[in-house]
Amino acid sequence: MPVGTQGTVKAVEPRELKEVQAQIILGNTYHLYLRPGCDILKAAGGLHRFMQWDLPILTDSGGFQVYSLADLRGIDESGITFKSHLDGSVHHFTPESVVDTQRILGSDVMMVLDECTPYPCEEEYARGSNAMTVRWAARCKQRMEETEPLYGFGQTLFAIVQGSVYPEIRAASAGALAALDFQGYAIGGLSVGEPADVMYGMTEICTGILPAAKPRYLMGVGTPENILESIARGIDLFDCVMPTRNGRNAVLFTRRGKLNLRNARHAEDFAPVDPDCSCYTCRTFSRAYLRHLFRAREILALQLASLHNLAFYLWLTATAREAIIAGRFAAWKAEALAHMAPEERED
Repeated sequence: MPVGTQGTVKAVEPRELKEVQAQIILGNTYHLYLRPGCDILKAAGGLHRFMQWDLPILTDSGGFQVYSLADLRGIDESGITFKSHLDGSVHHFTPESVVDTQRILGSDVMMVLDECTPYPCEEEYARGSNAMTVRWAARCKQRMEETEPLYGFGQTLFAIVQGSVYPEIRAASAGALAALDFQGYAIGGLSVGEPADVMYGMTEICTGILPAAKPRYLMGVGTPENILESIARGIDLFDCVMPTRNGRNAVLFTRRGKLNLRNARHAEDFAPVDPDCSCYTCRTFSRAYLRHLFRAREILALQLASLHNLAFYLWLTATAREAIIAGRFAAWKAEALAHMAPEERED
């Protein structure tokens, strides 16, 4: 899912998202609650109409964003009290209020309120935090059942497995949430600094317990390798800022590894970014031209690079799906990873 935190995927227009075959994008409850605010979003008829996107939207509840405000927040059983990063004003999220806010947003997939624990984290803290996250999930589900969608279409609620890097806690979290019978499940609290093999291990524990017939979403992940390894462990959905953030910094993903277009070696390289890619950027422009745009600080550089990286990520996951259906995912994954060389060195 391309990340459209504040009602836009940075530097990419909605029509371009459709051109690269994006089927769903992500928004963020924390940011949209603060700006433009619920009153404006409700008056607009929800987030879809406000941003002119007529395909599905998933909204995170804001728990991860509040986690990043460690010095500006407090957490107790009732919910999370935090200060806005915009103006310092004080706000309180409860499991019930984040469902109400996401009803106003009108997102197709809503997320429960959770606490994302830091890494590293003491086992006892992770245990208590996860127990509270499970209780919050039950409250979110109850609120969902007590309320109705506002704009004439249904909404789905996903739970979020937590537990830091402790296998027993992760397993207990997945089991407790599966018993609550949500429509889909996310795995949160990973890709926050732990080694990749630990992330894979925690993911595998969760997917071994969460219902295989319901969507399983690994939040905030990640590199192409992370995504393919996690698909192999049973993950269906991903989001990550990496394609657009790296693109805005002149790092582009290709089927033969990453390119840093700031490197001087591309100054007279008139090949496309990725000869195997059919996106608009690769069909039309050379590496030399994109490098020139970055050096000249032209806004078009951010747009073209982001567009290509999203096209690459969406190609990667679509091709993985095709390989799964064809029964050759393991062989295709090994071949794809073998071709993705390490990041290009700086000149």
